[in-house]
Amino acid sequence: MMTTSADLFKRVRKLEIKTRGLSSHIFAGQYHSVFKGMGISFSEVREYHYGDDVRAIDWNVTARLGHPYVKVFEEERELTVMLLVDISGSSAFGTVNQMKRDMMTEICAVLSFSAISNNDKVGLILFTDRIEMFIPPKKGRTHILRIIRELIDFQPMGKGTRISEALRYFNNVIRKRSIAFLLSDFNNTGYHDALRIAGRKHDLIGVRIYDSREESIPPVGLVRAVDAETGSEFWLDTSSRKVRDHYSRFYRDSLSYFNESFLRSRSDQLSIRTDQPYVNALIRFFRKREKVR
Repeated sequence: MMTTSADLFKRVRKLEIKTRGLSSHIFAGQYHSVFKGMGISFSEVREYHYGDDVRAIDWNVTARLGHPYVKVFEEERELTVMLLVDISGSSAFGTVNQMKRDMMTEICAVLSFSAISNNDKVGLILFTDRIEMFIPPKKGRTHILRIIRELIDFQPMGKGTRISEALRYFNNVIRKRSIAFLLSDFNNTGYHDALRIAGRKHDLIGVRIYDSREESIPPVGLVRAVDAETGSEFWLDTSSRKVRDHYSRFYRDSLSYFNESFLRSRSDQLSIRTDQPYVNALIRFFRKREKVR
Protein backbone atom coordinates (compact mmCIF):
# COMPACT_ATOMS: atom_id res chain seq x y z
CA MET A 1 0.00 0.00 0.00
CA MET A 2 1.39 3.37 -1.03
CA THR A 3 2.15 5.90 1.69
CA THR A 4 0.45 9.26 1.17
CA SER A 5 2.25 12.54 1.79
CA ALA A 6 -0.02 13.27 4.76
CA ASP A 7 0.65 9.85 6.33
CA LEU A 8 4.39 10.21 5.79
CA PHE A 9 4.39 13.68 7.34
CA LYS A 10 2.59 12.33 10.43
CA ARG A 11 5.08 9.48 10.79
CA VAL A 12 8.06 11.80 10.41
CA ARG A 13 6.63 14.30 12.89
CA LYS A 14 5.80 11.59 15.44
CA LEU A 15 9.30 10.17 15.21
CA GLU A 16 10.82 13.64 15.49
CA ILE A 17 8.93 14.35 18.72
CA LYS A 18 9.95 11.03 20.26
CA THR A 19 13.62 10.95 19.26
CA ARG A 20 14.32 14.67 19.63
CA GLY A 21 13.12 14.47 23.21
CA LEU A 22 15.40 11.50 23.87
CA SER A 23 18.40 13.22 22.34
CA SER A 24 17.78 16.43 24.30
CA HIS A 25 17.23 14.86 27.73
CA ILE A 26 19.42 11.76 27.59
CA PHE A 27 22.03 11.68 24.84
CA ALA A 28 23.10 15.25 24.07
CA GLY A 29 25.51 15.58 27.01
CA GLN A 30 26.96 12.12 26.57
CA TYR A 31 27.32 12.60 22.84
CA HIS A 32 29.29 15.81 23.40
CA SER A 33 31.63 14.22 25.95
CA VAL A 34 32.22 11.06 23.91
CA PHE A 35 32.54 12.56 20.44
CA LYS A 36 34.83 15.51 20.90
CA GLY A 37 36.81 17.42 18.31
CA MET A 38 38.91 15.34 15.94
CA GLY A 39 42.09 17.32 16.49
CA ILE A 40 43.79 20.65 17.03
CA SER A 41 44.01 23.28 14.31
CA PHE A 42 46.01 26.51 14.03
CA SER A 43 43.92 29.59 14.83
CA GLU A 44 46.10 32.71 14.94
CA VAL A 45 49.34 34.35 16.05
CA ARG A 46 49.40 36.81 18.95
CA GLU A 47 51.97 38.58 21.08
CA TYR A 48 53.67 36.58 23.79
CA HIS A 49 52.31 37.08 27.33
CA TYR A 50 54.04 36.19 30.57
CA GLY A 51 53.21 32.57 31.40
CA ASP A 52 52.69 31.40 27.80
CA ASP A 53 54.32 28.12 26.82
CA VAL A 54 57.63 28.97 25.19
CA ARG A 55 57.19 25.93 22.94
CA ALA A 56 54.36 27.81 21.20
CA ILE A 57 56.61 30.69 20.10
CA ASP A 58 56.51 31.30 16.36
CA TRP A 59 60.20 32.02 15.73
CA ASN A 60 59.70 33.20 12.16
CA VAL A 61 57.19 35.88 13.14
CA THR A 62 59.23 36.75 16.24
CA ALA A 63 62.38 37.32 14.15
CA ARG A 64 60.50 39.38 11.59
CA LEU A 65 58.76 41.70 14.09
CA GLY A 66 61.50 41.91 16.69
CA HIS A 67 59.53 40.68 19.73
CA PRO A 68 58.00 37.30 20.65
CA TYR A 69 54.78 35.97 19.17
CA VAL A 70 53.08 32.65 19.92
CA LYS A 71 50.86 30.36 17.86
CA VAL A 72 47.32 29.86 19.15
CA PHE A 73 45.56 26.56 18.50
CA GLU A 74 41.96 25.52 19.03
CA GLU A 75 40.08 22.26 19.05
CA GLU A 76 38.27 21.33 15.85
CA ARG A 77 34.82 20.93 17.41
CA GLU A 78 32.73 20.53 14.30
CA LEU A 79 32.30 16.87 13.38
CA THR A 80 30.79 14.94 10.51
CA VAL A 81 28.50 12.07 11.45
CA MET A 82 27.70 9.50 8.76
CA LEU A 83 24.89 6.96 9.00
CA LEU A 84 25.38 3.84 6.88
CA VAL A 85 22.09 1.94 6.98
CA ASP A 86 21.33 -1.53 5.62
CA ILE A 87 17.83 -1.52 4.08
CA SER A 88 18.07 -4.94 2.42
CA GLY A 89 15.22 -7.45 2.49
CA SER A 90 16.24 -8.90 5.85
CA SER A 91 15.77 -5.49 7.53
CA ALA A 92 12.01 -5.90 7.06
CA PHE A 93 11.86 -8.62 9.71
CA GLY A 94 10.67 -8.55 13.29
CA THR A 95 8.62 -10.94 15.40
CA VAL A 96 7.92 -9.01 18.60
CA ASN A 97 7.90 -5.22 18.95
CA GLN A 98 9.09 -3.81 15.64
CA MET A 99 10.92 -4.48 12.40
CA LYS A 100 14.69 -4.17 12.34
CA ARG A 101 14.48 -1.28 9.88
CA ASP A 102 12.08 0.61 12.17
CA MET A 103 14.54 0.33 15.06
CA MET A 104 17.44 1.44 12.85
CA THR A 105 15.38 4.46 11.80
CA GLU A 106 14.70 5.48 15.41
CA ILE A 107 18.35 5.06 16.40
CA CYS A 108 19.46 7.15 13.42
CA ALA A 109 16.99 9.88 14.36
CA VAL A 110 18.29 10.01 17.96
CA LEU A 111 21.90 10.15 16.79
CA SER A 112 21.07 12.83 14.21
CA PHE A 113 19.33 15.15 16.66
CA SER A 114 22.16 14.64 19.16
CA ALA A 115 24.64 15.60 16.44
CA ILE A 116 22.92 18.79 15.29
CA SER A 117 22.47 19.91 18.90
CA ASN A 118 26.29 20.01 18.93
CA ASN A 119 26.43 21.87 15.60
CA ASP A 120 27.72 18.79 13.75
CA LYS A 121 26.87 17.72 10.22
CA VAL A 122 25.00 14.50 9.43
CA GLY A 123 24.99 12.47 6.21
CA LEU A 124 23.30 9.25 5.12
CA ILE A 125 24.12 6.24 2.96
CA LEU A 126 21.33 3.73 2.33
CA PHE A 127 22.53 0.43 0.91
CA THR A 128 21.49 -3.10 -0.02
CA ASP A 129 23.66 -5.08 -2.43
CA ARG A 130 24.25 -1.68 -4.03
CA ILE A 131 24.30 1.97 -2.98
CA GLU A 132 20.66 3.06 -2.94
CA MET A 133 21.02 6.67 -1.81
CA PHE A 134 23.64 9.14 -0.63
CA ILE A 135 22.72 12.34 1.22
CA PRO A 136 25.82 14.53 1.76
CA PRO A 137 26.48 15.78 5.31
CA LYS A 138 24.75 19.01 6.28
CA LYS A 139 23.43 20.76 9.38
CA GLY A 140 19.96 21.78 10.47
CA ARG A 141 16.55 20.42 11.41
CA THR A 142 15.21 20.48 7.85
CA HIS A 143 18.11 18.32 6.70
CA ILE A 144 17.55 15.82 9.55
CA LEU A 145 13.85 15.58 8.73
CA ARG A 146 14.77 14.72 5.15
CA ILE A 147 17.04 11.93 6.42
CA ILE A 148 14.24 10.59 8.63
CA ARG A 149 11.76 10.76 5.76
CA GLU A 150 14.04 8.69 3.51
CA LEU A 151 14.71 6.17 6.27
CA ILE A 152 10.98 5.68 6.75
CA ASP A 153 9.77 5.66 3.16
CA PHE A 154 12.62 4.84 0.77
CA GLN A 155 11.95 1.78 -1.38
CA PRO A 156 15.20 0.07 -2.43
CA MET A 157 15.92 -1.49 -5.80
CA GLY A 158 18.02 -4.28 -4.33
CA LYS A 159 17.16 -6.99 -1.81
CA GLY A 160 20.55 -8.46 -0.97
CA THR A 161 23.32 -7.15 1.30
CA ARG A 162 26.89 -6.06 0.50
CA ILE A 163 28.37 -4.29 3.49
CA SER A 164 31.77 -4.17 1.81
CA GLU A 165 30.31 -2.14 -1.08
CA ALA A 166 28.81 0.39 1.36
CA LEU A 167 32.13 0.78 3.19
CA ARG A 168 34.11 1.23 -0.03
CA TYR A 169 31.68 3.86 -1.27
CA PHE A 170 31.80 5.62 2.11
CA ASN A 171 35.61 5.76 2.00
CA ASN A 172 35.52 7.30 -1.47
CA VAL A 173 32.90 10.00 -0.89
CA ILE A 174 33.85 11.10 2.65
CA ARG A 175 37.47 12.24 2.61
CA LYS A 176 37.64 13.94 5.99
CA ARG A 177 37.73 11.81 9.12
CA SER A 178 34.21 11.30 10.45
CA ILE A 179 32.17 9.42 13.02
CA ALA A 180 30.37 6.63 11.18
CA PHE A 181 27.56 4.45 12.49
CA LEU A 182 27.09 1.29 10.41
CA LEU A 183 23.64 -0.19 11.13
CA SER A 184 22.80 -3.68 9.87
CA ASP A 185 21.80 -7.14 11.04
CA PHE A 186 25.25 -8.29 9.82
CA ASN A 187 23.80 -11.63 8.74
CA ASN A 188 26.58 -12.13 6.24
CA THR A 189 30.35 -12.07 5.87
CA GLY A 190 32.96 -10.79 3.42
CA TYR A 191 33.33 -7.25 4.75
CA HIS A 192 36.42 -7.63 6.96
CA ASP A 193 38.95 -5.99 4.59
CA ALA A 194 36.71 -3.03 3.76
CA LEU A 195 35.97 -2.59 7.47
CA ARG A 196 39.67 -2.57 8.34
CA ILE A 197 40.38 0.17 5.78
CA ALA A 198 37.41 2.29 6.91
CA GLY A 199 38.35 1.79 10.56
CA ARG A 200 41.81 3.25 9.98
CA LYS A 201 40.40 6.40 8.42
CA HIS A 202 37.20 6.98 10.42
CA ASP A 203 35.80 6.50 13.91
CA LEU A 204 33.58 3.56 12.98
CA ILE A 205 30.87 2.02 15.17
CA GLY A 206 28.94 -1.09 14.17
CA VAL A 207 25.35 -1.28 15.43
CA ARG A 208 23.96 -4.80 14.98
CA ILE A 209 20.17 -4.98 15.06
CA TYR A 210 18.76 -8.49 15.37
CA ASP A 211 15.56 -10.36 16.21
CA SER A 212 15.32 -13.07 18.86
CA ARG A 213 13.88 -15.50 16.30
CA GLU A 214 17.14 -15.25 14.32
CA GLU A 215 19.01 -16.94 17.16
CA SER A 216 16.94 -20.14 17.10
CA ILE A 217 13.62 -21.57 15.91
CA PRO A 218 11.21 -23.66 17.98
CA PRO A 219 10.18 -27.18 16.93
CA VAL A 220 6.76 -26.39 15.44
CA GLY A 221 6.78 -28.83 12.52
CA LEU A 222 6.81 -28.07 8.81
CA VAL A 223 6.97 -24.31 8.11
CA ARG A 224 6.82 -22.49 4.79
CA ALA A 225 9.58 -19.88 4.72
CA VAL A 226 10.73 -17.12 2.38
CA ASP A 227 14.28 -15.82 1.98
CA ALA A 228 13.79 -12.04 2.29
CA GLU A 229 16.87 -11.27 0.19
CA THR A 230 16.40 -13.75 -2.67
CA GLY A 231 12.62 -14.18 -2.64
CA SER A 232 12.93 -17.97 -2.82
CA GLU A 233 10.31 -20.01 -0.94
CA PHE A 234 11.00 -23.32 0.76
CA TRP A 235 9.70 -25.69 3.41
CA LEU A 236 11.55 -25.86 6.72
CA ASP A 237 11.18 -28.94 8.90
CA THR A 238 11.61 -27.38 12.33
CA SER A 239 10.93 -30.71 14.05
CA SER A 240 14.36 -31.84 12.84
CA ARG A 241 17.14 -31.11 15.33
CA LYS A 242 19.63 -31.09 12.46
CA VAL A 243 17.67 -28.33 10.73
CA ARG A 244 17.39 -26.28 13.92
CA ASP A 245 21.09 -26.72 14.68
CA HIS A 246 22.01 -25.62 11.15
CA TYR A 247 19.80 -22.54 11.54
CA SER A 248 21.40 -21.62 14.90
CA ARG A 249 24.90 -22.27 13.56
CA PHE A 250 24.39 -19.73 10.78
CA TYR A 251 23.47 -17.11 13.39
CA ARG A 252 26.47 -17.93 15.57
CA ASP A 253 28.87 -17.88 12.63
CA SER A 254 27.61 -14.46 11.49
CA LEU A 255 27.86 -13.10 15.03
CA SER A 256 31.38 -14.47 15.46
CA TYR A 257 32.47 -12.88 12.17
CA PHE A 258 30.92 -9.56 13.23
CA ASN A 259 32.66 -9.53 16.62
CA GLU A 260 36.03 -10.64 15.26
CA SER A 261 35.98 -8.21 12.32
CA PHE A 262 35.25 -5.18 14.48
CA LEU A 263 37.79 -6.27 17.08
CA ARG A 264 40.53 -6.65 14.48
CA SER A 265 39.71 -3.31 12.87
CA ARG A 266 39.78 -1.69 16.34
CA SER A 267 36.30 -0.31 15.83
CA ASP A 268 33.55 -0.20 18.43
CA GLN A 269 30.38 -2.26 18.15
CA LEU A 270 27.17 -3.00 19.99
CA SER A 271 24.22 -5.34 19.49
CA ILE A 272 20.56 -4.46 20.10
CA ARG A 273 17.61 -6.85 19.93
CA THR A 274 14.33 -5.64 18.47
CA ASP A 275 12.33 -6.58 21.58
CA GLN A 276 14.65 -4.67 23.93
CA PRO A 277 14.84 -0.88 24.47
CA TYR A 278 17.59 0.62 22.33
CA VAL A 279 17.82 3.59 24.71
CA ASN A 280 19.41 1.46 27.44
CA ALA A 281 21.86 -0.09 24.98
CA LEU A 282 22.96 3.31 23.66
CA ILE A 283 23.39 4.72 27.17
CA ARG A 284 25.57 1.75 28.16
CA PHE A 285 27.61 2.16 24.99
CA PHE A 286 28.19 5.90 25.55
CA ARG A 287 29.15 5.38 29.20
CA LYS A 288 31.57 2.58 28.35
CA ARG A 289 33.16 4.60 25.58
CA GLU A 290 33.45 7.67 27.82
CA LYS A 291 35.35 5.64 30.45
CA VAL A 292 37.77 4.29 27.86
CA ARG A 293 38.50 7.80 26.61
